[in-house]
This record gives sequence, structure tokens and C-alpha cells, in this order.
Amino acid sequence: MPIKSYLAHPHTGKKEYLIEALSNIEACEVLPANNEDVLILVTETNNKQEEDILKEKLEKIPSLKLLAMVSGFETPKNE
Repeated sequence: MPIKSYLAHPHTGKKEYLIEALSNIEACEVLPANNEDVLILVTETNNKQEEDILKEKLEKIPSLKLLAMVSGFETPKNE
């Protein structure tokens, strides 16, 4: 399972819109920073196909200015 963390930077004045948009995506967990106009985004998908679909969804969010990956790794799936 790919698990990735990002710093998500909203367009000026659009932080709340970005929080809402990211929170509505099932594979995303959003944590707003208290002292900066930035969000911490953690994503978890089941496979490469889901990861590609998620990437497309993120690219379509108009309030998202910049998405910088901080960490990414793949965990083995427990079966």
C-alpha cells in the first residue's frame, strides 16, 4: 500500500476551501498547521492504479497552489 505525506499550499485566502476539498477525498487525511498557511496531507491507497486516480483528483483542486511530497513508502499488504 502506498502511503505518502505532503505539504499542501493553498492559493491565498483559500486554505479553508482546500481543507474541505482534501477532506472529501476518501484516501486523504488532512492536518492544518497552526502557525502557517499550509496543510499536512497523508494519503493511503491500495495500489498504483488507485494512486494514479488520487493524483488526478488532487491536480483538479482549484484551491491547491503547490503539493510537495515529504515522504513516501509502500507497505506490504497483509493478506
